[in-house]
Amino acid sequence: MKKIVTISFIIIFSLGFSQEKYEVGNLLFDKMEYKEAAKIFESQFENGDKSMVVLEKIGDAYYFSTEMNLANKWYGKLISTYGKAVSPKYFYRYAQSYIGIGKVNQGKKWMMKFSKKDYKANLDSVGVVQEYSEYSLKNISINTMYSEFGPTYYNDKLIFSSAKDSNYFKASSNVKQLPFLNFYIGNLGPDKTDVISSKEFSTKINSKLNEATLCFSKDLKKVYYTGNSITGNKNSNVDKKLKIYSATAKQNNNGEIEWKSIKELPFNNDNYSVGHPAISPDGKKIYFVSDMPGTIGGADIFVVDILPNDNYSKPKNLGPTINTFGKEMFPFVTENKLYFSSNSHNGLGGLDVFESEYLNSTFNSPKNLGEPLNSSFDDFSFIIKEDLSTGFVCSNRTSGKGDDDIYFFERTKAGICKQFISGYISNNITGERITNAKISLFSKKGDKLKEVVSDANGNYKFQQEFVCNNNYLLKVERIGYKNGEKLFSINKSLSEIIVPIGLDRIHELIVEENGLLKIKIGAIYFDLNKWDIRQDAALEFDKIVSLMNEYPKMIIDIESHTDSRGQDKLNLILSRKRAKAAKDYIIFKGIDASRIRNAEGFGETQLMNKCQNGKRCSESMHQLNRRSEFIILKI
Repeated sequence: MKKIVTISFIIIFSLGFSQEKYEVGNLLFDKMEYKEAAKIFESQFENGDKSMVVLEKIGDAYYFSTEMNLANKWYGKLISTYGKAVSPKYFYRYAQSYIGIGKVNQGKKWMMKFSKKDYKANLDSVGVVQEYSEYSLKNISINTMYSEFGPTYYNDKLIFSSAKDSNYFKASSNVKQLPFLNFYIGNLGPDKTDVISSKEFSTKINSKLNEATLCFSKDLKKVYYTGNSITGNKNSNVDKKLKIYSATAKQNNNGEIEWKSIKELPFNNDNYSVGHPAISPDGKKIYFVSDMPGTIGGADIFVVDILPNDNYSKPKNLGPTINTFGKEMFPFVTENKLYFSSNSHNGLGGLDVFESEYLNSTFNSPKNLGEPLNSSFDDFSFIIKEDLSTGFVCSNRTSGKGDDDIYFFERTKAGICKQFISGYISNNITGERITNAKISLFSKKGDKLKEVVSDANGNYKFQQEFVCNNNYLLKVERIGYKNGEKLFSINKSLSEIIVPIGLDRIHELIVEENGLLKIKIGAIYFDLNKWDIRQDAALEFDKIVSLMNEYPKMIIDIESHTDSRGQDKLNLILSRKRAKAAKDYIIFKGIDASRIRNAEGFGETQLMNKCQNGKRCSESMHQLNRRSEFIILKI
């Protein structure tokens, strides 16, 4: 018994010791101390723990510390030992490790094996094209045959770099002439989708060399931008390094902003390039691109903290989750996402735009934003207003106007179509357009999505996001008309869907005139200068009584009018008496007095034509002005 207890204690102690070592290794790994983590897990392996998780950890520790020879060795052990049980992402990393040590053909071989595996569930881990959103692109007006790129929002304007209107230089006898880049500031159109005019941004910042890509402090009082080193002869063949400069906004006597105190940032260096600054939304960090020592690939994204008194922290590489053996460039940062371009993460060719969500400076695996935003050419300089899902991106795709072009884009979720639904409401019999009709939009499930009212011409319009290829229902209501409805489908290929809807009158006596519903009966005649209801007029009034009995909630106004013959004052009195007589007759026939809101006479003050006092007109023209109108207020 004692022997059994002793053995149990040894086993439990060993397990506890092993778990403790795992814990230490994981802690070092999480702190990105990969080399130290590798030692811990290699020690586990040498002590007999040849489990899949230990081999994965050793391979990953060397992979993320960019020691590709060792990463290749341990990923090889992992795959040869566990074969099909290994996650597809390790086939991908094994392929990348071959490429990292210069064995490109072997890398391609293993990439083919990776592509044949069922890796749909592992897309997040390797950053392949995602399908959660769709983009529509539009080439903007200010693009030229030269290069325009690097857009940045500045208040309600857009700043960008362009090679237009610049001098040329020849780098060598074997290199084509290239124009220099300068900053321009453009006015955005009313819909913020295009630049309608532009001018030079700053004569102080624009120099004889290149300036491109910039960002602003949160208060817009400081600008950070990329420029060539200003030293040396601009016509020389010396490889000029990129540097980041800052300038401070000062208001001159005319109230205009001038940029002063131009200076280099302290982490610039003549031995490597630093550029493409992007400031964090809180204004506390600058992300930038460099090939400085510690770079994983050709160009990496780094970050520094902005400290008081124009000081900055030591640059920190964002690490292998973001940076690769290729180039990562053109960062742009929102509240919880980093956007950048890469030619090494899985893409469609050239530079592609990727996004990486982050929390507390920890970045998730980048995801490719997919076609049509990305292409087989270079796609870069992505900026976005997340709340509007609109922004700008640059590309040198062949469908553009010149070298690099700026494109406006709008982002929607996958399967979502942003469309116009428009049409008009009309009378089914006469074709007359119907105003003030209420049009309600319903989803396939019957949920009411939106409501609009037809305008003076009977037109209506909806603009919103719809589920592509789904059916939707429009319902129309208008007092005096039977309700109408029409089903329609969303067609992704159409930018606007036109849905006209006709309505039937609820009764033949109810008509619409000039946007008002009226009871239309035959002509009502009174004897000259009389207001007594004649027998022929009573027959017409009885039609009104019958209609009001049919619609017990109907409320009306009565208006009586005369022609211009006779004295104005007497005509006014006469029309009022006739309106009252009409009201009294309808009440006498059993209609409650509360259902006639007003009975008013207007004399000759509201003539239908130009037959005014002293104007000779035919009897028929005068007859148009002698009328009684019954206006429906409620049915």
